[in-house]
Amino acid sequence: MKLSIERVSKQYGAKRALDNVSFEMTEGVYAFLGANGSGKTTLMRILASVARPSSGRVLLDDVDIELLDEKYRDLLGYLPQHMGYYKNFTVEKFLFYIAALKGIEKGRAKAKIDELLQAVSLQEERRTKVGKLSGGMKQRVGIAQALLNDPKIIIVDEPTAGLDPKERIRFRNLMSTISADRIVLLSTHIVSDIEYIAKELLILKRGMLIQKAEPQHLLDALSGKVWTVTASPNELAAWQASHKVSSMLVRENGTELRILSENKPAPHAEEAIPNLEDLYLHYFDEEAAK
Repeated sequence: MKLSIERVSKQYGAKRALDNVSFEMTEGVYAFLGANGSGKTTLMRILASVARPSSGRVLLDDVDIELLDEKYRDLLGYLPQHMGYYKNFTVEKFLFYIAALKGIEKGRAKAKIDELLQAVSLQEERRTKVGKLSGGMKQRVGIAQALLNDPKIIIVDEPTAGLDPKERIRFRNLMSTISADRIVLLSTHIVSDIEYIAKELLILKRGMLIQKAEPQHLLDALSGKVWTVTASPNELAAWQASHKVSSMLVRENGTELRILSENKPAPHAEEAIPNLEDLYLHYFDEEAAK
């Protein structure tokens, strides 16, 4: 299975949300990494057939998804960034409702709902009204509905928003497990969500795709550009003003700064192994500052 994006652009009035984006995906987990406003959500909506590109096209196995129409949507599982719920429906009733919209037979739907409530740890809340759930629980309901039709293409926009660390780990493991014969697309600005499961990272900035590669390949490109420096309290402000500081850790002998720099920033600086937070700061310095 191959999903191809060919020269896709999206214009909203004078704003160009996507600018001539092209890439291909096969089975596995792909993560769109970008700051708010980078075009991630717009691209996800186009791939989910919710929005149309202003120009360009999306192909599944070399067939335009607009020609495939409903056949393409039958293969999709989609969790948008802002999911709408019927607050007076119980969790179970809501999932049965979504299953009916997807044309899933009732007996099959019941078995799948039982399986998914187990997977997202909502068995005890199946008869709780959705309106009474916490934000994290609602997000888990959203994940479950996206998987109801056993989709071959799963598109989830900011899927771990509102989830606690334990739930985020569970979600990552679930996505990794089901990706063997599926295309899974995740959009996030939380780098730890995709650190261990992404086959490739696609870095979007101001509507343009600026990188598409395996995470380790991108990290290798930062080798020799990440440093640690220990600074006294009086030196902190100067370091922060003159360098990209990705993190600070207070120690007994001062504050340890993690710095991105093309050159060794001080004689006593020590080279560090790059991580995805360094990568994010490297590409999105201005957005991170905001």
